[in-house]
Amino acid sequence: MFVTGERTLVCKSVKAHVLSMMAVSVMIIGVLSGCAVGPDFKSPKAPTAKAYTAEMLPVETEGAPGIAGAAQRFAAGKDIPGEWWTLLHSEELDQLIRQALADSPTVAAAKARLREADENRRAQYGSLFPVADANISASRQKISGAGFGQPESDISAFNLYNASVNVSYALDLFGGTRRKLEALQSQIDHQRFQLEGVYLTLTSNIVTTAVKEASLRAQIGAMRQIIEAQEKQLKVVEEQFRLGGVPRSDVLAQRAQLAQTQAALPPLEKQLAQTRHQLAVLAGRLPSEAALPEFDLSDFYLPEELPVSLPSLLVRQRPDIRAAEEVLHAASAQVGVSTANLYPQITLTGSFGLQASTVGDLLNSSAAIWSLGAGVLQPIFHGGELTAKRRAAIAVYDQALAQYRDTVLQAFQSVADVLRALAGDASTLKAQAEAEAAARDTLDLTEKQFQLGAVGYLSLLNAERQYEQARLGLVQAQAARFADTAALYQALGGGWWNRNPKAEAAAEMKAE
Repeated sequence: MFVTGERTLVCKSVKAHVLSMMAVSVMIIGVLSGCAVGPDFKSPKAPTAKAYTAEMLPVETEGAPGIAGAAQRFAAGKDIPGEWWTLLHSEELDQLIRQALADSPTVAAAKARLREADENRRAQYGSLFPVADANISASRQKISGAGFGQPESDISAFNLYNASVNVSYALDLFGGTRRKLEALQSQIDHQRFQLEGVYLTLTSNIVTTAVKEASLRAQIGAMRQIIEAQEKQLKVVEEQFRLGGVPRSDVLAQRAQLAQTQAALPPLEKQLAQTRHQLAVLAGRLPSEAALPEFDLSDFYLPEELPVSLPSLLVRQRPDIRAAEEVLHAASAQVGVSTANLYPQITLTGSFGLQASTVGDLLNSSAAIWSLGAGVLQPIFHGGELTAKRRAAIAVYDQALAQYRDTVLQAFQSVADVLRALAGDASTLKAQAEAEAAARDTLDLTEKQFQLGAVGYLSLLNAERQYEQARLGLVQAQAARFADTAALYQALGGGWWNRNPKAEAAAEMKAE
């Protein structure tokens, strides 16, 4: 662009000044990079507890015949697979969860928040380096001679052209900027663990909702079988009444029992429909267009070995605890930011450019203009504002620490609760299985005795009610074992640290 030797010299001079200023700034960054006031964050120590519950857990739960009746062993220290739901051995459930992870708006929102946090840090990262801006302007001006002490002078209008490069750099002497970056990095990590929490919550909710659907289907099936049996029994009683073997009150009682059983069916069907709607929304679909698989309790396999993470590892595995730790980390960094604001702030500035009244004169060496400067801002009196803000930042840190401790306590409680629930579920299922078998045998015997006239109708009604309650209780106990097994994996963190990021990325691209 520059064709004369003089113009080439001007161009080289501009580059030399700018590059020298940049080099000096980079050297200053290197010298001062190790200095940052405020506390250096350290992760809180993990609890020293040796167990989750005060009482010793049994080595193995009780077993029972039928669905979900396998005895489960507690394996202390065993790791959790990243795709823990596959342990239920349901291909349809696995496909539904994978599709839900790709389509769920909740997951999409969490990913967007993570990207937002990452870009905010990238934006702040630029403050560690010098800022350079190029400016080109052209103006036409008319000034008064009064500015030069000659008010009677008539100065003609003139053009002014300016081309310059401005460089400024705020020295991060006391690490305030680096503490801001540290806080922003903590926010990125916080959102990353929040995303893991969304993954865990979504997968757990889908599993428990699928189990609930299967339980409702089993209850509806049991109820229809009971209704069918009661309808047959009604025909027997009506025939006995026709022959004069029983009074009319027995017929009316059997009809009332049948109507009562039939009335319990619509609420179960309503719950099933609502559960299907919930499952569709969890999968990121409209209830009317979900095309979901139908789940049955027999579709699921009950894992016979249950991992129980060491208590000392739980704080590194639970996404909610890790997210709370990053909130604490960010609060610690903000204490450093408020501390750095108490110290001097030094800013270096420089510019080099060309200024002339004609475009052609911009290329002359005489048109060169430049400046170098440095400024120091030392807070002296702000009415206690800066020290108060630092104390407020410390209070925020103390609050975050208390919330972190509460999150840890809640996490340990959830694990303890589900471990106890698993042991109790097994005992309940065993008792329900025995009760259902006994109620079924009692009903069969009572029906035969009633037909022979050996027992009254009241005995038959009691046997029918007991069998109905025992059958529904058995189904609910079976579903509880599956649901609480899923709850254990959720309470222990879901094994997110064992997932394959490359495989997930490939699955997401395939889904798109």
